[in-house]
This record gives sequence, structure tokens and C-alpha cells, in this order.
Amino acid sequence: MKVNNIQAACMQLPRRRSNADRSSQTREALLETARRLFIEKGYEATSTPEIVAAAGLTRGALYHHFVDKLALYRGVVEAEAARVSAAITGSSGNGSPRDALAAGAAAYLEAMAEGGRTHLLLVEAPAVLGSAAVETIDAGTSRATLIEGLAAALPASPSGEVAALAELASAGFDRAAIAIAAGADPQLMLAALLRIIDGLIATE
Repeated sequence: MKVNNIQAACMQLPRRRSNADRSSQTREALLETARRLFIEKGYEATSTPEIVAAAGLTRGALYHHFVDKLALYRGVVEAEAARVSAAITGSSGNGSPRDALAAGAAAYLEAMAEGGRTHLLLVEAPAVLGSAAVETIDAGTSRATLIEGLAAALPASPSGEVAALAELASAGFDRAAIAIAAGADPQLMLAALLRIIDGLIATE
């Protein structure tokens, strides 16, 4: 009897994994569809029935993963911020701390150039979620990567000073991304960011 129970339990494992996979796929479909619609139409003009219809899902599926449209929007913003952070992290290479910061700056601008991402993360998200929520998301993604890079380049600086420098530099990075989205030359913006980086680490 005990053996049969173990066999029965083992036979159920693939189904549980399959259900988990389907749940993950549903969540990703909702996020990707919502992302597209939020970028195309904006948060206010996008409805949850429209999202689930475009994703080929039910409203029940949406509310299983997200309590409301605002939670879904936050999920989209968090996913986009994580993608930007991953692009920065993947760009660091094996050079000097300054080279890593420069590569990260270039990767940030390239990642933010993804269609509609700058408006979503830097313009609409603070208005929809509030500045505090956006700061929290940023602190766990791109800002954390920037602090790590500056700390490596400024090993003698106190952590509080590095965090303050990262906050100021991050504002410059965001302004550069907004300027590029408005038509500014990406290479000119990158060159300006590199001047800022060099100025920040010149004393080391």
C-alpha cells in the first residue's frame, strides 16, 4: 500500500509541474499583452477586458495573478525595469570599474530605446504608481547596479556618499533617455554621460 501511494504521488508530479508551467505562461501572456497596450494607449485608456481579450484569456485568469489593473501595471513596470537592469549587468565585461560603468551607461541607453519603454518607465509610471513606488522598483534594479559600479570605482568613498552619487547620476541617465526618446542624438547623450562618470570618479 505504501509503495502504491508513493507511485501515485510520483505520477502526479508531472501534472503539478505542467500546471505551474501553464500558470507561468498565462502570467507572461498577460504581462506582454498589457505592456503592448499600455505603451500603445496609456494606462487610463486601457481596460482589463481589452487586455484579456487581446491575450485570449479570461478575466478570471487575470485576477488569479493580479488583484486589479494597477497591480498588473506594476507587474509590467517591474518586468521592464528588470530587463533594463539585466541588460546593464550583462554589459559589464571584465574591464576596469570605469569601463564597466561606461558599458553600463551604453547598455542602459540602448535598453531604454526599446519602443515605448522610456515613456512607460520614466513618464507614465511615476504618475500612475507614485514616485515612491517607482523609486522602490528602481532601487532594486538599475539603481542597485549603478551603486555597485560606483562602489567598485570609488572604493575609498563611504557607502552613503556612493548612494547619493548614484541617485544624482541616475537622474542624469534618465534625462538622457528622455532626451533620446524626444529625438536627441544617442551618441551625444552617451558622451555626456561618460563625462559625468569620469567627473564622479576623477578623485580616486
